[in-house]
Amino acid sequence: MSDRADHAAFAEVEAALNARGFTRMHFELEKIESLLDLLGSPQRAYPSIHLTGTNGKTSTARMIDSLLRAFGLHTGRYTSPHLETVRERISLDGEPVSEERFVATYREIAPLAELVDQRSAEPLTYFDMTTALAFATFADAPVDVAVVEVGLGGAEDATNVIQAGVAVITPIGLDHTEWLGDTIEDIALHKAGIIHAGATVIAAAQEEEAARPILERCAEVNATVAREGAEFGVLRRAVAVGGQVLTIQGLGGVYEEIFIPLHGAHQAQNAAVALAAVEAFLGAGARRQLDIEAVREGFAATSSPGRLERVRTAPTVLLDGAHNPHGMAATVAAVQEEFAFSKLVGVLAVLGDKDAASLLELLEPVLDSVVVAENSSPRAMPVDELAELAREVFGPDRVQVAREMPDAIEAAVAEAESDVPGELSGVGVLVTGSVVTVADARRLLKR
Repeated sequence: MSDRADHAAFAEVEAALNARGFTRMHFELEKIESLLDLLGSPQRAYPSIHLTGTNGKTSTARMIDSLLRAFGLHTGRYTSPHLETVRERISLDGEPVSEERFVATYREIAPLAELVDQRSAEPLTYFDMTTALAFATFADAPVDVAVVEVGLGGAEDATNVIQAGVAVITPIGLDHTEWLGDTIEDIALHKAGIIHAGATVIAAAQEEEAARPILERCAEVNATVAREGAEFGVLRRAVAVGGQVLTIQGLGGVYEEIFIPLHGAHQAQNAAVALAAVEAFLGAGARRQLDIEAVREGFAATSSPGRLERVRTAPTVLLDGAHNPHGMAATVAAVQEEFAFSKLVGVLAVLGDKDAASLLELLEPVLDSVVVAENSSPRAMPVDELAELAREVFGPDRVQVAREMPDAIEAAVAEAESDVPGELSGVGVLVTGSVVTVADARRLLKR
């Protein structure tokens, strides 16, 4: 098939997936289990590492993937949401699957999905389908190990059919409260559902409210837990050109001079979690340390698009998908620590169900001004509503309104460049508030 034919076929498949409702949520494991049974249970063809948490899941998954490949393993990685194409969700050996492979796998699954739909009151969701696509793709490749990120929550998430031997829990905060509950404890209860009998659990440092349900679940199913700050953690970190250099206490000993091309203390924490997860998977521990050169190679090759990603210089334009207060606090701390901006202008667009007021309050000390906009999501917060909140936090003189993302970025760059004598090296624009916002900006800025 020609590239043009591949692309046309892929566009048809993408449209069929979108027709299921890109944002429709219906949590019922029975449907995805039925579909996977019809496919011959592809998720049982390889071991998996399963990740949940509120923030840091995708970055940590990408680090785990890169580390495993540095040790010579063939990997499958399933993460969400995507920035440019749904194929990003399903990666083989670090690269998104091809259009041809995506289409071929979908065509195998689609008739069986129709059977499941006919038997169910609710059809399979977009996420159910991409999850099945990922598991079938990994089995067909085949991969040595799958790195799988939950979509939302844990216990009732479609990915929780894998019952992984290694479960990773990144920091838990308040988000998706309409689905998971109004307290951190409620949310942690949902997320602890990925812990299954006999699993090894790698847990980032948590608030006490979140730690309790995790430890109780581990005791209930006889899972082993390793906790950041007790069994592993970051010992030292130093800012370096293009990232940071870390010393990490792992399960198997101390790993020194590890460079990661990512910014912020939160990414250092993600690195420690990722290393412990890989150690647990590969059997490292008190008597066995992983090869340091392979660890360094894996971390150095890590990338995390849309996480303080620099896409332009002079002025510097950074894209960051922080969309809840916990994530935005980490972003702001990284900007303050690692970027010496003389002037920084923000572009903010958020989804309607997010705590926009808290995001604005966190951004206010580091931004000279902010341009508010709407992103392309049907769930976007109306720009007039966001502008009203922004004026309350920043004052009317520091807020501009631009409904469309191209206009917002243009206005922010113009504002950043205004009244700045000499070089623009200390001038920046931060585009943030949602992964959708980052995706919109990335399409414009990375052409």
